[in-house]
Amino acid sequence: MSYYALIMAGGTGTRLWPVSRKVRPKQTHALIDEGTLFQESVKRILPIFDIQRIFVATSRDLLPILMGQVPDLPIENYIIEPEGKGTAPCIGLASIHISIKDPNAIMTVLTADHYIRDVEKFRGVIKGANKIAENGHIVTLGMLPSYPSTGYGYIKQAGKLCDVEGFSVYHVDQFVEKPDRDTAVKMLDGNYFWNSGMFIWRVDRILEEFQRHMPTLSNQLLQIGEGIGKSEYEYILTKTWSEVDIETIDYGIMEKATDVVVIPLNIGWSDIGSWSSLANLLSKDDVENVVIGNHLSLDTSGSFIFGDKRVIATIGLRDIIIVDTDDALLVCTKKTDQKVRDIVNILRENKLLHLI
Repeated sequence: MSYYALIMAGGTGTRLWPVSRKVRPKQTHALIDEGTLFQESVKRILPIFDIQRIFVATSRDLLPILMGQVPDLPIENYIIEPEGKGTAPCIGLASIHISIKDPNAIMTVLTADHYIRDVEKFRGVIKGANKIAENGHIVTLGMLPSYPSTGYGYIKQAGKLCDVEGFSVYHVDQFVEKPDRDTAVKMLDGNYFWNSGMFIWRVDRILEEFQRHMPTLSNQLLQIGEGIGKSEYEYILTKTWSEVDIETIDYGIMEKATDVVVIPLNIGWSDIGSWSSLANLLSKDDVENVVIGNHLSLDTSGSFIFGDKRVIATIGLRDIIIVDTDDALLVCTKKTDQKVRDIVNILRENKLLHLI
């Protein structure tokens, strides 16, 4: 069997507004390392996947930026979504493309906005997960929770299946939606793990699950598949995609699929889904501030200050987020930064589309 990777790179990252915008979302920015999040996501897997077998799902608008950031990736390996429809259609479309290229493929699903500190351990678990997937198991990677997060979904483990490459593999008892804080605290008992959104499976197995649990989408994907490699592909894709419903892979497939297993990990993982999560990954000064840019501080601590255009001066603040760009300024508490996406919705409702 041959191993392929899919990197989902079409999201807009609204919780990292105002830096992350529709025309230049977070995955195209260098927020932690020298490379952009997208570049780092490709670099991370190159030792275990030939670049000819790395596929990227994205939008047509982002294609020129991503191609410029990773010029060695073949243009035919970019899978274009006419519009965002959620992770289930995205993964389904990529699965059809890969299955036509190689019906025996084993497919690793990743996203372009993850940070992973222990890269070698990550590569090791992907190699192990590929072996488990060869036997028909659907594999997901669960991250050991370091705090009671209400921003992640959780995976509850059941009995142990086996060990592979030094990692333990467990049957999945259930997937749990993002909990409230009290519930999240109870989930620190060692049986629950953050749902990382990373999956490994045989492409034929996941397409079987699409047919079983999302038959309408499955039939739409088959229609699209008939056009792959033909001159009418773009027409078939656009017409069919307009009728596809929005759905997540977790709700559409994973919560219902059979023979799902989880490999628990502690690899210093974050999906960089908010300014607070980014701040947790960056170096802090002696009063727990993270500063990117020019900042003058009086009695300010535990805060995240981002802005390289002008001096930002603060007095008597704690646990505050300030993000300053050319045309927008965000100020919020760390506790409320999950609501930044609501600001983007308000901008859209007020037709301030140039700010989105």
